[in-house]
Amino acid sequence: MADSKELSPRYAWYVVAMLWGIAFFNYADRQAIFSVFPLLQHSMGLSNVELGLLGSAFAWVYGLGALFAGNIVDRVRRKTAILGGLYAWSAICMATSLATGFRGLFTMRALEGIGEAFYFPASMSLVSDYHGPNTRSRAIGIHQTSVYIGTIAGGFFAGLIGQRYGWRWSFIVFGGLGIVLGLVLARWLREPVRGQAEHAETSARLSLGETMRTIVRQPGALLLLGAFFCANFVAVVLLTWMPKFLFDRFHMTLAMSGLTATIYVQLASMVGSVCGGWMADRWRAKRRGGRMLVQMVGVLGGAPFVVLCGMTQSLAWLIVALTVWGFFKGLYDANIFASVFDVIRPEARGSAAGLMNTVGWLGGGGSAPIVIAWLSGLYGLGGAIAMAAIVYVVAGLLLFQAARSVEARPAGIAG
Repeated sequence: MADSKELSPRYAWYVVAMLWGIAFFNYADRQAIFSVFPLLQHSMGLSNVELGLLGSAFAWVYGLGALFAGNIVDRVRRKTAILGGLYAWSAICMATSLATGFRGLFTMRALEGIGEAFYFPASMSLVSDYHGPNTRSRAIGIHQTSVYIGTIAGGFFAGLIGQRYGWRWSFIVFGGLGIVLGLVLARWLREPVRGQAEHAETSARLSLGETMRTIVRQPGALLLLGAFFCANFVAVVLLTWMPKFLFDRFHMTLAMSGLTATIYVQLASMVGSVCGGWMADRWRAKRRGGRMLVQMVGVLGGAPFVVLCGMTQSLAWLIVALTVWGFFKGLYDANIFASVFDVIRPEARGSAAGLMNTVGWLGGGGSAPIVIAWLSGLYGLGGAIAMAAIVYVVAGLLLFQAARSVEARPAGIAG
């Protein structure tokens, strides 16, 4: 049952603000472990490949679970899915502090992926019903800034807490705060009517098979899935390995390597996300493939700076590369879900977002830590990071074709 019809128009932006806080912990919790990699490696004797598996464990389960979570989201109240997921992943984050070896860490990282799998399908579907085509990219772009701030906070404070009090307290603090936030927001978050933003209210509930057929019949959606696979591969490479890269090459402390690996790219991504949302809403008003073209600019513009991140021997140039790459990344990120919602009708949007996360995380994110760990043995960690730029170029080509596909489609209702 929906409960949003009598709310003021401003509430649509209050929803973005509330979801911003939840998404902050979504990313802070998943990023925290990377900043304590050196502590885990020292205390448990883990290899680089085992560290990579910890990154992949989350991505594999998160990606596989997102497909089913998305279909569930299209059938239940999204508020329930959002808050239930927050409680689950926060409790699992706290339980990670009890791990005594690689198997325990691997299990907790995998379980955390289940809880977090519900958030983005539910939240993006909910936002799309409060914000129509004219403001959707801006709303999602503003929401996306929480991802960057959460990543910075997870990277820095986990390292800071870890080096002062031990790595276990990093997980206790972040998980506990997430549960408190959920209890506060339970009173204020409201469920919208599906399709209300486009005045196409629907109570239809598609089966998983029907939803998949709806999505795969859209060439633009398939191309966007491929692009997200590639873009997420590159993002996970830098999020997973940059803290250790800085720790090893520039001999930074845990806190500073975690902060440096995240703050420049994430703050720049915030600017890029807001700009990307604004650009995409304007370009979309002129041509139906406008959001996808903004994403194409993001990945192709960022590719040279991914190379520079891995190859430079200068900390100053590395910071420049992370900053510029982060801005272009924001252009892409602001439109991940807004673009696919241009080709998928409202009753299948939760499943579409879930499938996006399945492809992006099970495939791209799940493979990236292991692939880079293997390549680092052949070319060094810096060389392996630089090679990820090739995947960005592939994403740019797929996005160009997606824009062409959408513009060639007869005008009408998405999906």
